[in-house]
Amino acid sequence: MKPTLQLKLSQHLTLTPQLQQSIKLLQLSTIELNQEIEKALLDNPLLEREEGPGPESGSEGDGEGERNESESTESQSNEVLDAMSEWASSSSGSSSNRDDDDDSDFQSFHAAQVSLREHLDQQIALTPMSDRDRSLVRLLMEALDDDGYLTQSLDDILEMFDPENEVEIEDLQIALHHLQHLDPPGVGARSPSECLALQLRSLPESPTRDLAMRIVVEHLELLAQRDFVRLRRNLQCSEDSLREAHHLICSLSPRPCAEFALNDTRYVIPDVVVRKVRGRWTAALNPEAMPKLKVNALYAQLLQQNRGNNGDLGGQLQEAKWLIKNVQQRFDTILRVAQSIVDQQRQFFDYGEVAMRPLTLREIAEELELHESTISRVTTQKYMSTPRGVLEFKYFFGSHVATDTGGAASSTAIRALIRQLVEAEDRKKPLSDSKIADLLGQQGMVVARRTVAKYRESLNIPPVSKRKTI
Repeated sequence: MKPTLQLKLSQHLTLTPQLQQSIKLLQLSTIELNQEIEKALLDNPLLEREEGPGPESGSEGDGEGERNESESTESQSNEVLDAMSEWASSSSGSSSNRDDDDDSDFQSFHAAQVSLREHLDQQIALTPMSDRDRSLVRLLMEALDDDGYLTQSLDDILEMFDPENEVEIEDLQIALHHLQHLDPPGVGARSPSECLALQLRSLPESPTRDLAMRIVVEHLELLAQRDFVRLRRNLQCSEDSLREAHHLICSLSPRPCAEFALNDTRYVIPDVVVRKVRGRWTAALNPEAMPKLKVNALYAQLLQQNRGNNGDLGGQLQEAKWLIKNVQQRFDTILRVAQSIVDQQRQFFDYGEVAMRPLTLREIAEELELHESTISRVTTQKYMSTPRGVLEFKYFFGSHVATDTGGAASSTAIRALIRQLVEAEDRKKPLSDSKIADLLGQQGMVVARRTVAKYRESLNIPPVSKRKTI
């Protein structure tokens, strides 16, 4: 075949570095954004934080000219961003945390917290016992899990000793006895029944305590099944006595040492604050979440005076301007989406979860003329502070359930109604899933029994058999 030359015309989209950065910043959470900015501040000498409080976002009188210019630039950038959003792959992961150095303004310190083993060891040191018993108690202490249960049997622990140590099973039983008399009550238990019994033994003697002891030792399975009829028959007690014993058992903790577990508390910085202003719910950017950046004036002046010999500083100046622009565009887009959500869900802010309406990402995207994937990025790991709590943007979106009038109800509203029905039910005759579905049907909401069960489980509400009481 004879080789020939052909002309072919095609179009394709290219992700510019600026657009890549814009997409990346848009999907970062506030904490991840601050980490990214800290990294940029270290790498780019032309970028620095702006000292002093910035203008209050969301106010109508300040910076009108700047806002008009940024909105014009934002609309042009969003057009390109939406075109790329259909196929641009989302970059995952957050920027790496930098090591603490001498220039850090703040350092985070964890409050000192006494561990379970430290708490027990302090008591062991003050308890009168032989050094041998004290060593065996400390050995058993190492076999405790985070809830304070002894996870190994005494026989298994005994096999760990060499015969020359002359440790007998009776020695371990004595050590376990010492361990189970330490604080908190219930530590060293080998089963939930023994854990509750240990806690009851630490209480003053009374007929109620004795009855509760019989229940947890002999009939704990019946109590878990809420079979109060068989419990009364087996225990030969009155309904009032059984009720008092049941209340006493409910006051105990099946995880007595959970308070000593280390808590990894994670804090959320809301991006938007929602308030009611002149009868209208309004979203405004949270100044605490907005990083204030600017170009270093000294370096910018030097570059202006030496335009012909900028070197790498010229590129860093452009990167600094890109970052400042993209950060501003990120928050402008977040504010637009937040206000649209607030407008769509204003009934929720007035009346609560029961008034939540069905909402999809597509509705917000069509209203703001943005791509659906852009809305998805904006609503992920972004939070708004409202009079009803700090809520993630995603919270306001959900599936819908049909009504008998041909409309639709939000799944969030259905869950709220289910919670209200369960809270108001007769504990002696709790509502079944079928009965809850019938009650919702009476309010015009067509919900299947299995849907009620799914929503009930998502609310961590136990089934009817486990909600029954006496």
